[in-house]
Amino acid sequence: MSLPFSYGGGRLPGGSIRLLRILAATNEHSPIQCQVFDCALADSGSTRPYEALSYVWGSENKPRSIFIDGCDLPVGENLYVALSHLRDRSIERTIWIDAICINQQDPKEKGHQVQSMAKIYAKASRVIVWLGEAAASSDQALEEIRIAAATNPAISETNHQQAILTLLERPWFQRIWVLQEVAAARHVLIKCGPTEIDGYAFCSGLSALKLSYETCPNREGLIRSVAYLIRDAVFRPRYETSRSGRFSLDIRPLSELVDMYHTRKATDRRDKVYALLGMSSDDPSAAKLSADYETSSWEKVFQKLIKFSISDRMSVDTWPDKEVAVIKGKGCVLGVVSNVGRVIGRDDRQSVGITWRNAPNHSHTKGEHSPPWTFQASAKSIRIGDAVCLLQGASRPTIVRPCHDYSAVILIAAPLPDDRTTSIKWSELLRSIETFPNDFLLIWDWNVSEDKSQDGEGYQNFITNSEMGLQVYLEKATRLRDVGLLRHGMERYEDAAKSLGEAVKVCDTALRSVDNPELAPPGYGPWRQAMVDLLIKDKEGWAPLYLAAWNGNEAIVKLLLDTDKVDPDCKDKDGRAPLSYAAEKGHAEVVSVLIGKNCNVNVTERGGATPLARAIDSGSKVVLETLLKNGAKLNYMYQVSYVSDPDAIRAILYRMDN
Repeated sequence: MSLPFSYGGGRLPGGSIRLLRILAATNEHSPIQCQVFDCALADSGSTRPYEALSYVWGSENKPRSIFIDGCDLPVGENLYVALSHLRDRSIERTIWIDAICINQQDPKEKGHQVQSMAKIYAKASRVIVWLGEAAASSDQALEEIRIAAATNPAISETNHQQAILTLLERPWFQRIWVLQEVAAARHVLIKCGPTEIDGYAFCSGLSALKLSYETCPNREGLIRSVAYLIRDAVFRPRYETSRSGRFSLDIRPLSELVDMYHTRKATDRRDKVYALLGMSSDDPSAAKLSADYETSSWEKVFQKLIKFSISDRMSVDTWPDKEVAVIKGKGCVLGVVSNVGRVIGRDDRQSVGITWRNAPNHSHTKGEHSPPWTFQASAKSIRIGDAVCLLQGASRPTIVRPCHDYSAVILIAAPLPDDRTTSIKWSELLRSIETFPNDFLLIWDWNVSEDKSQDGEGYQNFITNSEMGLQVYLEKATRLRDVGLLRHGMERYEDAAKSLGEAVKVCDTALRSVDNPELAPPGYGPWRQAMVDLLIKDKEGWAPLYLAAWNGNEAIVKLLLDTDKVDPDCKDKDGRAPLSYAAEKGHAEVVSVLIGKNCNVNVTERGGATPLARAIDSGSKVVLETLLKNGAKLNYMYQVSYVSDPDAIRAILYRMDN
């Protein structure tokens, strides 16, 4: 019986890696014999004569064994099959495999080696992508892809679409670590069982086939994003690029990479960030973001990522077992997404048209469509109607989707157009913004894919601070108001009115829940004042008094008017006063409260209508009586031509005559 393999007591020397030498075997059924040796990862510009394996670990169970220097090492089924196919009959093969070449039981070594993985794969002469054993016509699928690449564009259809889609369902395409592995590669070879295809040919063939993803829309984004990295492998330089001693592939800023890839899978949540660090063009180490499996918990890593991507001025809440963050802070609306399309010839990119609402120093752009912005395909699809916002302290816009009482993050940091390609210098423009009137409550959920809605009640446990009592109502009303003001800034006025109306209803329900204020529980006074402050806070000219009058929220109307800070005769953009709305809707109690505050019962709106005219048309006899008792006058020329109920007119004339 063989002894178990051991890495020994000492750690790898700095700048070194282990490599696996797979010994040749003429008998394919003979045990897999290997050797492990250390190798300095030199800083020379050239690649080294070893390959690197990109594969999926699979189950934690390790039912198979290989032999390293005569000692037994348990391995997973998928890795064992891969080694069986990689082993040659007569030539030794040198390869780097993370599960073997890193001591997985040593967190410190694991952290150091993970930080070097981009360099490890970049130094390899070739990266082998192992998709698994042949199954479900996978060999035919790869052959069809190869033919399409060779004959493009002569062949753009295939009778083997289902076999290809099944191949693309394999777990390798869903994992996060494979991105860096192929992004670093200078040459990619894709292998499924005994069948092989060049990585560039694989991507070219998929593009030529124009597959339909209607039955599996989520898969399209996964494939496009990884194909973008594989296809460009042949164009990468044969030397490393290093800044300040830090090796990086310099592909994109970390925030953009996260927007593209955060829905991919990882056994350890921290790897959803760590796997992208080696690809980032900025330096996350400034925010203490580096692969650390000893002291950094998931929730801390997530918080650091968000503040690095946006600003440390934002409040961020995360949880140890959730891929959900709640982000709070100030911001402003820049514009609204008005068009979304694909970039011709590039399946991995999207073109986004924006109608600008607030562009300081470029006021001529307000309401105009600028040239479309081009983004890489993101994990969450941008939609028409999404808001383009700037959060306080951020250098790039955030794209959000207003929901019921919060907004969902779609892109945490949208890339700006190159200043050399546009007349607007966006980086300078955004730096010039100093006013942030909106309060944002953002939910960033990494588990929600593009075809799932976030507009539900599933996040209440994350966004509600109070467990019970009047404070719950105040928090809910505040969230609804803030979403309403966001929609108003987007010029979605009907949606804004609905949100603000709901906020008023919540306040009204809260006030009605206290039968006798004198017997109210401790804290009622400050809570009531906070409710008043919430309602009368003047933002963008919205007056909750109109909404309360329209909805019949008597308690809110009284609360507002009792402050003596709200004019009962104030008019909205249509020239209508609160009494006009209450009379039209037949809210007799609200009408009485307004009249009790000495409002003008004969206030005339644009066009000549009065509250009496609105009451006649709605047919509310109680409101009619109340108005007439308090001096409402009949405008014969207007009322008779305006109202639709002759009986109501006759009743009023009779009432006035008697």
